[in-house]
Amino acid sequence: MNQRKRIHEGDRASIMLKEISALVDGHIRLMEVCGTHTVSIFRSGIRSLLPKGLELISGPGCPVCVTPVGEIDRAIALAQIQDVTLLTFGDLMRVPGTSSSLNQERAVGRDIRVVTSPLDALEIAQGEPQRRIIFFAVGFETTSPAIAAAVREARRKRIANLYLLCSQRLIPPAIRALLSSRSVKIDGFILPGHVSVIIGKTPYSFIAREFSLMGVITGFEALDILEGVYMLLRQKKEGRSEIEVQYTRVVKEEGNRLALEIMEEVFEPFDARWRGLGVIPESGLTLREEFKEMDAALVFDIPYEDRKDPPGCLCGQILQGLKRPLDCPLFDTRCTPENPVGPCMVSSEGSCAAFHKYGAST
Repeated sequence: MNQRKRIHEGDRASIMLKEISALVDGHIRLMEVCGTHTVSIFRSGIRSLLPKGLELISGPGCPVCVTPVGEIDRAIALAQIQDVTLLTFGDLMRVPGTSSSLNQERAVGRDIRVVTSPLDALEIAQGEPQRRIIFFAVGFETTSPAIAAAVREARRKRIANLYLLCSQRLIPPAIRALLSSRSVKIDGFILPGHVSVIIGKTPYSFIAREFSLMGVITGFEALDILEGVYMLLRQKKEGRSEIEVQYTRVVKEEGNRLALEIMEEVFEPFDARWRGLGVIPESGLTLREEFKEMDAALVFDIPYEDRKDPPGCLCGQILQGLKRPLDCPLFDTRCTPENPVGPCMVSSEGSCAAFHKYGAST
């Protein structure tokens, strides 16, 4: 970034902060749903610049963090089967299960590999037909179209040794569950930009229509976030409850129709369990009947068993916005990035990891 642009953005940020300060009246709590927003807010020091009375809290927007212990245990059980190769994204490797982790299982000889794309799983399955390849598919709407495309391509190429352990979740039902519980006071939402590129604006309309709250779909640069906060505060000042789009350069109101069609072709919603939030109706994705021969949980007959979070870990409450990482007695004592107790300290999008890396003052 050149010096002139940096000065220009600094001036814009200063102006935006003054306008935000002028709109704050009383105590206002805004939840950033997306883990990428959480990290960007910490990295740019936005929390420390906001006026007193304006509080930003983190929500359930980290896909690794909301994956329950029972799902980690099921992935570990699959990895222990002979001739199975388990593939997953990097952050999941260190998430503790009940008595082990994928990292620990790999250390004792299980064939567990990190991939960066669902297409990697497709290539590995095609290149190693003697192995049974299971992709532990964790993510939100952002990654689900690519996973669906890989499933469809496997069908087209008649790749018979690729299976999916579905652990994908949908953001709007989680927001509804949070609001319906009424356990946490939220005045408005900084809504996720990446997810909204796929689903658009309409799926959030219930926030305004049913709960009379406001939401703004926001980008990830510091100025995007500040403008999103300003738009929320302006709505509150004017007595409006609407869903607006700050991230107009990327997000369309109707979303990405092609991506949505691919998702709908391959997946259907089901009642999924979230860490900290319990079972949320139609909040997860599972393979449709015509693709069930690729469902690892069914093919290998590994049922889901509900497990409790580790004793003392407050990750579930942190994901609901009920607690902050600093409220957890394990934070930076027993639970560190090098020796995590819960996933909020593992994932690069986790609140505890962000607090640890950037400090509470930011």
